[in-house]
Amino acid sequence: MSANEAARPADAVPATWVDRFAPAGMQPYLRLMRADRPIGVWLLLWPCWWSILMAAPHGANETALGDTAYALGIVYLMALFAVGSIVMRGAGCTYNDIVDRDIDAKVARTAGRPLPSGQVSVREAVVFLVVLLLAGLAVLLSLNSFSIWLGAASLVPVAIYPFMKRITDWPQAFLGFTFNWGALLGWSAVTGELALAPLLLFAGCLFWTLGYDTIYAHQDKDDDALIGVRSTARLFGRATKRWVGAFYLLAFLLMLAAGVVAGLGVVFVTGMLAVGAHLAFQVWRLDIDDGANCLAVFRSNRELGLLVFVAIGAGCLSVMVT
Repeated sequence: MSANEAARPADAVPATWVDRFAPAGMQPYLRLMRADRPIGVWLLLWPCWWSILMAAPHGANETALGDTAYALGIVYLMALFAVGSIVMRGAGCTYNDIVDRDIDAKVARTAGRPLPSGQVSVREAVVFLVVLLLAGLAVLLSLNSFSIWLGAASLVPVAIYPFMKRITDWPQAFLGFTFNWGALLGWSAVTGELALAPLLLFAGCLFWTLGYDTIYAHQDKDDDALIGVRSTARLFGRATKRWVGAFYLLAFLLMLAAGVVAGLGVVFVTGMLAVGAHLAFQVWRLDIDDGANCLAVFRSNRELGLLVFVAIGAGCLSVMVT
């Protein structure tokens, strides 16, 4: 086994572009920002894209929704949020690893991360964090003034999240509050304000994260119990399937309500049937005693995000042609 393989966390994708193409000196930093595990970027990005697309019929130029310039503006915002999701997910992971470096060293799945394994020093990680935050700030300053302040407000939950596993059984709820800020920010980037639809979408995303991150946390439950780290996986135990099912049901209903309030109509509602089926299938196939199964179910939420995106996009197209 190579040094890179030994240092790679168990849930990292084997032989990623980081291993094949990145310079050796950059590889620890790319792993620090989880560039070898893109699922986190998708889970952060999907609520942003859902919100942008849902807001498109309500923007300042909504009468020109079919106009090429307006459509390109929406695409530009999506590209901007994609860049922002990459750098801010990386910043969040780096900050989390700085705070959790002692805990990570005691957990089998995370002991090989760059900080606990000594590949990157704390000082180097802090400098890297500052660089990522400056890149995120550049993206944020490209938005309207309301969105700039709204985006800045997200730093408060981001700052406190890593400490929640030490003081509450519900750190997944704090992750949901932190990780889905884009459901609010995407709408405001298009419209310059908030409304009921993005608030409902944000609430739905929070319950979605509660579900999928509870599944993810079952990979670490034994180590967490030994070192005193708290989670909803440990809290729910054998009742996890019922709790995840309830969270996913609430997520589905709130996302559905968001689209209806946004005026996306019957086409959107029809498309969301596939979303509901996917969520139900996740609960059905979940085996909390099988770490590989938990990881696979967790990762399947990337495809779930695509299904929601398609449903919203179809609803927007139906608005354009009516």
